[in-house]
Amino acid sequence: MSDDLDLKALKAALRAAPAADPQAREAALKLAMENFDRLQGSTAPSRSSQDRPQRAGFLNGVLSMLNFLTSRPALAASTSVAALVIGVAVILPATRNNTPPVAPKTEAPTAPVPVPAPAGTAAAPAEDDARLAAPAPDQPAEPSADAAPAVEAPAGADAAAVVAEAEADLGSGGQPRVRKERAADGIMAEEAGAPYLAAPAAAPAPVPDIQPLPLPDTEEYSTAEANPVKITAEEPVSTFSTDVDTASYAIVRSTLNMGMLPTPEQVRVEEMVNYFPYAYPVPEPGQAFRTTVSVMPTPWNEGTRLVTIGLQGALPETEARPPLNLVFLIDTSGSMEDPNKLGLLKQSLALMLPELRPEDEISIVTYAGSAGQVLPPTKAADRDAILAALDNLTAGGSTAGAEGLELAYQVAKGMQAEGEVSRILLATDGDFNVGVSDPEGLTAYVAKKRAQDGVYLSVLGFGRGNLDDATMQALAQNGNGQAAYIDTLSEARKVLVDQLTGALFAIAEDVKVQVEWNPAQVAEYRLIGYETRALKREDFNNDKVDAGEIGAGLQVTAIYEVTAPGSDALLNDPLRYGAAPAGPTEGELGFLRLRWKAPGAEDSQLIETPITGQEPATDEARFAAAVAGFGQLLQGSVYLGDWGWDQAVELALSARGEDPYGYRIEAVNLMRLAATLDR
Repeated sequence: MSDDLDLKALKAALRAAPAADPQAREAALKLAMENFDRLQGSTAPSRSSQDRPQRAGFLNGVLSMLNFLTSRPALAASTSVAALVIGVAVILPATRNNTPPVAPKTEAPTAPVPVPAPAGTAAAPAEDDARLAAPAPDQPAEPSADAAPAVEAPAGADAAAVVAEAEADLGSGGQPRVRKERAADGIMAEEAGAPYLAAPAAAPAPVPDIQPLPLPDTEEYSTAEANPVKITAEEPVSTFSTDVDTASYAIVRSTLNMGMLPTPEQVRVEEMVNYFPYAYPVPEPGQAFRTTVSVMPTPWNEGTRLVTIGLQGALPETEARPPLNLVFLIDTSGSMEDPNKLGLLKQSLALMLPELRPEDEISIVTYAGSAGQVLPPTKAADRDAILAALDNLTAGGSTAGAEGLELAYQVAKGMQAEGEVSRILLATDGDFNVGVSDPEGLTAYVAKKRAQDGVYLSVLGFGRGNLDDATMQALAQNGNGQAAYIDTLSEARKVLVDQLTGALFAIAEDVKVQVEWNPAQVAEYRLIGYETRALKREDFNNDKVDAGEIGAGLQVTAIYEVTAPGSDALLNDPLRYGAAPAGPTEGELGFLRLRWKAPGAEDSQLIETPITGQEPATDEARFAAAVAGFGQLLQGSVYLGDWGWDQAVELALSARGEDPYGYRIEAVNLMRLAATLDR
């Protein structure tokens, strides 16, 4: 501290001034200015407050003051820069945020540098005058909404260093950075042993009306490379397992509504096509299935045709279906705490309760760090008890999915009686991290339990960010169940109300499709989708090989793109020695075989249908083609040529047909959204 400056005496003199005495206020201001001049090493006399220029304003006052510092021009110039920067740091935050400004941090206890009041302003109360002199280090200053706080700088410090530090403290837009966590109003924070004034706690930012969904983080998807074009002469038979899952379409919708295009692995074209109900002819009485074939020119390739195969399952009367034993296996781990996970899950399961028959039974098993049964087997008629158990669920802990599965199978087996159907409905984000967590280990366990106990397993996915679609798909496929993703309450209604019977009651197991193409009519073919459902040719007749399940009243749609010999659209050169022999079936495009088992049966049944190529196309087939094109556009398929979003929208609108639930127009709007995002 300089011997010329008695800070305590100055402070006492200022505080001793009468509150309402203008002369005392003038004396205090004059003494403060003299102290400032001495700190800067200037010998010029202090400027009287009587000769202030008529142009009022803080920056004008600072500039006028610096004009008197003539003994050291270089220091005056640098000090003026510091004053300007400090002025910006003081004024802008106060005017923009209406919050007290933040004083820059000092490196060591220093002498005060008072900031003069703006010229032309009204006289402030005496307590505001006292703030012009900084308090002792153990007496932190409190900011005032009416006066700028004192700015501390080391005595004798280089002004350039002050400027540099002031610039470093300025954030974007001229606002000062707060050096540590924001403290409460009037609280001093410490850093490197020197005090600095912490910014007051800011008011919470307003919450926008529409919150963006979380971005995918650790999500995993079950997919494979798109099916290639195959040469009929080399590989005339195509075999796959049916799939009635719809999860991919809902995930695509969720991703697009987040403002992003889905990644190719999120898109499974067959699940997008099978998301929509189609008006296929119903089976004759006593039949489980009815097949429908349509042939039409390919929208994206003039030289090929699309062959659409539709399977319509029978829908038995509700009273004729067997009693249902349903175990809700609910993930209550910490990853499920988001409202669009456990909260939506509770609402979704509550929707389905009125659709159950009174004699159906429900039990609830939960798992987090460990598994437990929170509701013993309860008749569906006792809705209050079931809803109360759902309402009491909370999320927390790790994810012991394997333990939960084991307990759920034990409960389901205990509920099962002769002639009844038992199914586990797993509701999760798929994030298993305790116990057996790899898909292969889990699916082997599920397949074993399905074979031993006849208990089916379906999966409902919730939430984004850590969605393990790969595990969910594997569990559903091996549990003879359906995999769906629920992102809205409307989707929950579609899956658990409108299609509940098909989701919970199977009419056929191990459903396999095989098409043999005629080389005389089809030189090349490509199955669109079903990459994860491919089977070997010999698997078709092997009743030990597991395949898909079809629920009551559900449909399956598959689409092939075929190319005739000699077409300009052929992608492969013809074989020199591969000419197909002529025969009585040379007019057929191919031959469709369908193999399936009745629930619980050991032996399969076979249905065979020729594909003549004369089957008329319908709006149902055209809309399915539009959705297949939609999925391939999202995948970036190399087989679409110049066909794009506008053509997909046009085709879907022209073939929309009856749309009582609005599913099809929603798809059109998603196409338009994808087109915008793609551009």
